Amino acid sequence: MDREISIEERRKESRKKRLYVGGVFLAVVASVAGLMMLLGESVKENDLLIKKAELASLESSVSASGKIVPLYEQAIVSPVATRIIEVYCNEGDTVEADQSLLKLDLQSAETDLRRISDEVSMKKNEIEQASLANATYLTDLEMKIKVKEMSVSHLKAEVANEKRLDSIGSGTGDRIREAELAYSTARLELEQLKMQLNNERKSHAASFRSKQLEGSISARNLEEMRRTLDDARVKAPRKGTVTWLNKDLGASIGAGQKLAVVSDLTHFKIEGEIPESNSGKLSVGSTVVVRINRNTVTGKIATISPQSINGMAQFTVFLDNDNDHLLRSGLRTDLNVVYDVRENVVRIPNGSYFQGAGNYFLFVKVADDKLERRNVLLGDSNFDYVEVKSGISPGEEVVISDMSSYKEKKSINLK
Repeated sequence: MDREISIEERRKESRKKRLYVGGVFLAVVASVAGLMMLLGESVKENDLLIKKAELASLESSVSASGKIVPLYEQAIVSPVATRIIEVYCNEGDTVEADQSLLKLDLQSAETDLRRISDEVSMKKNEIEQASLANATYLTDLEMKIKVKEMSVSHLKAEVANEKRLDSIGSGTGDRIREAELAYSTARLELEQLKMQLNNERKSHAASFRSKQLEGSISARNLEEMRRTLDDARVKAPRKGTVTWLNKDLGASIGAGQKLAVVSDLTHFKIEGEIPESNSGKLSVGSTVVVRINRNTVTGKIATISPQSINGMAQFTVFLDNDNDHLLRSGLRTDLNVVYDVRENVVRIPNGSYFQGAGNYFLFVKVADDKLERRNVLLGDSNFDYVEVKSGISPGEEVVISDMSSYKEKKSINLK
């Protein structure tokens, strides 16, 4: 008869079977994991952006930011202290050159203009009176000199006559000395009159020039006041659009305070800025590529500010086509400033993978169904391309999609 198996033996046999089944399961799992590690992780090729490296020229550029502003924009300020009494237009209105924008209270300025005009008239009258007085005085001195010259000639003849009489015994030595004294005195008086005339001419000329200068200053003040009054009649300096306007009726306005801004919204330029550390790569005339959404326009650096603001260097870009339909006043843009052009550079398209020059792990297509991770050294760049210094050869295909989730993988299979 068969021996009955005890409960304890049955339990041992059951544990052996469970351990066997578990071991088989673990072996299967380990085999599958090993196979997956051998084959590598897979990804669909259509989900990747793969581009070919090429040998070509590269325009090295540095990134900057900018703002589109009107090429022509003029702020109109009040030349005098006044107040606004009428408004003739609104912000956004298109205006013609010399079109009135505001009316200011100019009563005080007009009073000043009349006062300065009266001063100019008075100065002119003073100059005319001084000129007439000087001419009269100098003419009187000239007549005195002529009379004195006649007197000197007469006394000279008297001296000669006394000497002749003395030579025939009809004259005396005392009469000769008296005649000579009178003659010498008259000559000195004549010289004194001539010196006085010369000095008076110089003095009167200096005084006349001083009055003329005073008159010229008054005339300039009058002309300046007229210009000030004309400027105070607020008009558009050119055809354009009113982009800002002080419409506060009755508001007091100080001299130099802004009243309006008129802009030409058909032509534009770029006001750019770049970190001061890259300012050495800026130069007047350098090409600038302006990115507007997915489009680009080009221009050249026109001016570079000598001073930085908050660590940013400022520059202005004049566009090759400053009335391009893509341009909108106030729009912020990305800029690439070209500072070098080199030939025969290995380059790959730019993308989200690139964050500046340095070492990167990029995946290169080494077979139709396989990607291999490589250590690649990247250099200069622009909007479109990045320089490859080492790690990739011309003709090789590179993944430029974001592969950060595969950074630990040495290879990836393509499906």
